[in-house]
Amino acid sequence: MLNGLKALGRNFWLYTVGRWISQAGWVIQDVAVPLYVLDKTGSGAVMSAFVMAELIPRLLINPIAGVIGDRYNRKKLMYGLDIARGVLLFAVIAFNLLDIKELLAVQVLMSIMGAFFSAGISGMFPDLVRKEQLAQANSILRSGGQVLRIVGPILGGVIYALGGIRLAILINAVSFFGSGLFEMLIEYRWETRKISSPREVWEDMIEGFRFIKGSKSLLVLVSFAIVLNTLLNPVFAVILPYLSRVTLGLSSVQFGSIETAATLGALAGNIIIAGKLKDRSEGLLFKALFGQLAVLFLLVPASHRAFREIAYPLLIVIFMVSGFFNTLLNIPIFARLQRTVPNEVRSRFFSAFETAVMAATPLGMAAAGPLLDIVEMPILIGMLVAVSLLVSLYYYVNFRESFMNMESEVGRVVA
Repeated sequence: MLNGLKALGRNFWLYTVGRWISQAGWVIQDVAVPLYVLDKTGSGAVMSAFVMAELIPRLLINPIAGVIGDRYNRKKLMYGLDIARGVLLFAVIAFNLLDIKELLAVQVLMSIMGAFFSAGISGMFPDLVRKEQLAQANSILRSGGQVLRIVGPILGGVIYALGGIRLAILINAVSFFGSGLFEMLIEYRWETRKISSPREVWEDMIEGFRFIKGSKSLLVLVSFAIVLNTLLNPVFAVILPYLSRVTLGLSSVQFGSIETAATLGALAGNIIIAGKLKDRSEGLLFKALFGQLAVLFLLVPASHRAFREIAYPLLIVIFMVSGFFNTLLNIPIFARLQRTVPNEVRSRFFSAFETAVMAATPLGMAAAGPLLDIVEMPILIGMLVAVSLLVSLYYYVNFRESFMNMESEVGRVVA
């Protein structure tokens, strides 16, 4: 086991430890900011504004960020933006920029810098390990992030109680500097032609989307991801909170424990991939997908009043197993994409992919809220999961071979 971890190499571990450091600080601030906003305003509308301030700039900037990630030094983008975000947060403390409007502006700036940072790391990460190690490497990276998601909310709450928003922002600022230090030590070379005119930015942006369109397997995967996210994201983001708090009257601690169960399930999946399955996990992709959908069908009885007495423990089990299967689904997909997409268009591809999925996802969430008022919850959940299953069967029957042969098919497109 230890030899396998060492085999991932110095660059991978510098990158991974750096990411864990910055994620730790970000989780703490992510807990503290909503608490601070609600303490100051007591307004759900203001809280929604903070969510939109992070989502909308990223949606708009992502395609441009992908171009920059392919045309400029990805390592410098990584550590430069981490240090820049640290400087910004130190400035927030030094100049007392803690008014709600000022923090909202900071949220927008952090979102923009985050988009460029993500473009750099999405292009760089697959080059840090061998192709056959990508599934294991992704699992290890995400395992640390999931541990932080478990302990982070508790730690963030304690830090906010002890030092308020200032201490939380200070810790996040320091974490960005720590992350940048580790990233500066990574050995990575990336030479490409730099942008000479604004027109080239537009042309490169279009090329990222054209690259997806030109590959049948990539187009199939992107369209599949958009449809499934549109159908299933409302289950996690809208229906679960409504079911927990309104229908079942669960406490905030019980609701949090359900989300923690999902994270524990995902962590178990990552540990199994990292320690045992590794690249063999790609063969389980569709089995994991159908396993997750089968488990989500159990939400139908869990949301029915006849099962109210056992609903809470049933939700714990459902979301833990769902988190496990979701990891066995997502890690192989990303590992295959990282291995398949050529280096010179990788940042643009992942930025275009993220933009397409992010842009479609709110549609399902916007529709789910009103539907909850006119359709009984067990019926609505059953409809969403059933349609997801039918769509999955359609893609499995018609496009399974195309997806499994993605590497050779994309190779022909590039050639």
